[in-house]
Amino acid sequence: MSESKAMILGSSGPQLTADEISFYRDERPWGFILFARNCIEPAQITDLVAAMRDSIGRPDAPVLIDQEGGRVQRIRPPMIERYPSAAVLGEIYRRDREAGLRAAWLMSRLHAFDLMKFGINVDCLPVLDVPVEGASNVIGDRAYGFDPALVSAMGQAAADGLKAGGMLPVMKHMPGHGRGMADSHHELPVVTASRAELEAHDFLPFVALKNELMAMSAHIVFTAIDPTEPATISRKVIDEIIRGHIGFDGLLMSDDTSMNALKGTIGERAARIVGGGCDMILHCNGLMDEMKAVVKEAIPLAGEALRRAKAVEAGFAAADGADEETLRAEFHGLLPSA
Repeated sequence: MSESKAMILGSSGPQLTADEISFYRDERPWGFILFARNCIEPAQITDLVAAMRDSIGRPDAPVLIDQEGGRVQRIRPPMIERYPSAAVLGEIYRRDREAGLRAAWLMSRLHAFDLMKFGINVDCLPVLDVPVEGASNVIGDRAYGFDPALVSAMGQAAADGLKAGGMLPVMKHMPGHGRGMADSHHELPVVTASRAELEAHDFLPFVALKNELMAMSAHIVFTAIDPTEPATISRKVIDEIIRGHIGFDGLLMSDDTSMNALKGTIGERAARIVGGGCDMILHCNGLMDEMKAVVKEAIPLAGEALRRAKAVEAGFAAADGADEETLRAEFHGLLPSA
């Protein structure tokens, strides 16, 4: 474990290539992440996940996926049913708080039934971003709603549902992507709200869930805190806000290194992620040239990052033994009829 490097990597397709196996074996990423290109049919996904872990000799290594429901669902029908967006669940909450919380818990518990069958043990959920009117649709219906208290409650229910199923959640996008007026996949959003506004709105769900074990950063500039660097690479945002004000002491991974909100070469971005204070570089697209640039900057897990990674590895618990079909029927009964 102590030999793992502080990075989570993707792969190019449905099977590992000989080059990928050799590369992972030599470079020892701490974990992996799957995308739709990696997920063609059930047996293939199971084999890919096993091959990833086998390549680094760690049978319990974290394997992540973005399985939110709505627009962001990497494994889709017919392999896994299509789930509603967070905004649909938020609407249930607004009509009936207890039904909404139950729906959020149930959907995550069903994600765990779906994903654990393949060996996937980390879901990049809940989205704790709180949008404001007029913000970029990159979050949009991925958010539970516009009220920080609603987002906090629903996010906690979603995180708890994953943990009940033996998985771990990753909160995103810390310290908040909801105010972004641009899509950080393509350009750098700049948020000019005051620190008081941010503390009273955007940061609240992350404070509420600060004891979860993992979070993903936001590629967003908050001018009230650091006028030049996005949160992912800002020592000031990470130290003062994420570790300080929010009080999060879990494993902080970057959002994807290849997103164009970050400037410079992939290697330069990776170096800034390490320098800014993230515990883990996340690189998703599986392009070998880019991964080679990342590993030149990635460092062996040590110190606080190693402590946090060990806490994650110790944080997986056995699933609760619930009956899948019973919970699936209950979940569908809570959804608004078509």
